[in-house]
Amino acid sequence: MSPLAGPDDDDSLALRLAAYEGRPAAVAARGPDVVNPAMIRHWCEVMGDTDPVHQGPGAVAPAAMLQVWIMRGGAPRRSGGTPERSAAYEELLALLDDAGCTAVVATDCEQEYLRPLWPGDVITYDAVIESVSPRKTTRLGTGHFVTTRTEIRAGGELAGVHRFRILKYAPARTGTQGPRPRPVINRDTAGFWEGVAARRLLFQRCTDCGTPRFPWVPGCADCGSERWTAVRASGAGTVYTYTVVHHPPVPGATMPHCAGVIELAEGVRMATEIRGVAPEGLRVGLPVTVEYADAGGGGDAGGTGGGQLIPVFRPAATRDEGP
Repeated sequence: MSPLAGPDDDDSLALRLAAYEGRPAAVAARGPDVVNPAMIRHWCEVMGDTDPVHQGPGAVAPAAMLQVWIMRGGAPRRSGGTPERSAAYEELLALLDDAGCTAVVATDCEQEYLRPLWPGDVITYDAVIESVSPRKTTRLGTGHFVTTRTEIRAGGELAGVHRFRILKYAPARTGTQGPRPRPVINRDTAGFWEGVAARRLLFQRCTDCGTPRFPWVPGCADCGSERWTAVRASGAGTVYTYTVVHHPPVPGATMPHCAGVIELAEGVRMATEIRGVAPEGLRVGLPVTVEYADAGGGGDAGGTGGGQLIPVFRPAATRDEGP
């Protein structure tokens, strides 16, 4: 069944989903660790929490740590820790999968705090499927919001309630993502883009202290001078760092999209797109060279589309033309 099915099918699915409301998601589960000063200290250090009530061996756990005490960590199974999800919850997720809602994203959570947690408290909890929404359409796609309510106890006493909401959805058809955004050209960067239009890769060099810089800015960060000259780079460089973007789609780019920081032979670095290499072929230190692509032409390395040119890089071994 598709989440884009007709009204009758949609009503039938909604009734089947609603039947899971009130069914358990986890029963009589136990937190993997007792409340302890070490985890409280780690949390406070990361969050910058300096409240003295959360310091020392008798520290009160910060209220926002409520969910921490029931999290199982990265291991798929952990003896004495969080159990697998209940059969009812697994059935609900499978039903949504069968309806085409195969993607999932966490949307938000709500917490209620009923009593403090102290070191030595043994945490137990029960979780219930509180609600499954009717079909909703979002920018991510069409699907259903599933909310679970977890009651967290310390020594058998209710200490807090944690509501967690996810969206199970069928990803929206992306189709065309539109053209690549045009570069922002202003008085400070116009010289760089004029060079690109002439197939010249330019960076700035401070006239007073000689420090090279990129991107283009009005003044030198080293000495403060506003005097500079434009220098043509050779176009050769190496990959300094990189990332491979699989989602969301990048307008005007073929996915997966490879982006990186290139260290030019002259010492300056620039963020750019890396083409002509599969993601698994990318590596730090890979020799690359510049080429010029049409920003609106979807990859015309020759720049024959008549539009705005942008500098991109590809492995030096596949270089087609000079900068």
